[in-house]
Amino acid sequence: MPHIQILLSTYNGEKYLAEQLDSLLAQKDVEVSLTVRDDGSTDGTLQILHEYEARANVRIIDDGERLGPARSFMRLLKIASRADYYAFCDQDDYWLPDKLAAAATKLAESGERPALYFCQTTLVNENLQPLPHQKPISPLLTYGESLVYQFIGGCTMVMNNALRSIVNAYTPTTLFMHDVWIYSVCLSVGANVFFDPKSHILYRQHGGNVVGQGNHTTELKRRFKRVLQGKHERYKTARELLQGYAGEMTPENLSLTRDYLAAKTNPLKRIRLLTDKRLATSNPPTTRAFRIALLLGTY
Repeated sequence: MPHIQILLSTYNGEKYLAEQLDSLLAQKDVEVSLTVRDDGSTDGTLQILHEYEARANVRIIDDGERLGPARSFMRLLKIASRADYYAFCDQDDYWLPDKLAAAATKLAESGERPALYFCQTTLVNENLQPLPHQKPISPLLTYGESLVYQFIGGCTMVMNNALRSIVNAYTPTTLFMHDVWIYSVCLSVGANVFFDPKSHILYRQHGGNVVGQGNHTTELKRRFKRVLQGKHERYKTARELLQGYAGEMTPENLSLTRDYLAAKTNPLKRIRLLTDKRLATSNPPTTRAFRIALLLGTY
């Protein structure tokens, strides 16, 4: 059976943690080990983790440093011991028993080539009851889309050793979220990407989510707030990608990255990017918000 190491970052997650851990240990047709890094919890999270440590293959990292979710997950990826595959995990979801087996089956098709798997999510409430009006994603799986549309959920991502080595080879100075970063790295270097349209995870929505998927109106507000605030997240991510992976990018992706960055200070080039098919996305509202950000120079 394939050995999959689950990488879990926790922070004050006592409310749902035991239920999540039970779902991880109930995975079928794979060998599971769990590396957990606690990011400075002050509730009963560590006590729960130590209870599971005594009865399962669980390694706990409690180094006392507060990194935030993105850096915490990236550290986990670096310190993880050898396995066939690596899966990111949030502390408050619930995994269906076939989640990791489905990922391992697809990733095995890539052999030694770098590869990433992710799947659809089922949004649920605090009691794991499905929410109405689910809006499934249907990504194009292109590098250009990854520069515009930030949709991927780290809790669904599983990667092989070849991709892990590529990701660990460069530590970005600016990092907003680990999942968006790794997805963009993967596509930039031409690695294999598998999207499973079937959901294998119950993605819990509650008041304590660091990042959640709300209703349609909430999502629109979030996108346009990002446009108006002008934090330049997309631009800074592309700049980091060029810095870290220019030598490994495909020629097409290298050209797109340079065009994308050069347009920042050149209004004419930004106007050209408005209709650049390389930046097409599968989500029209995101495309519209990005075009406004292009015109304002705030992408």
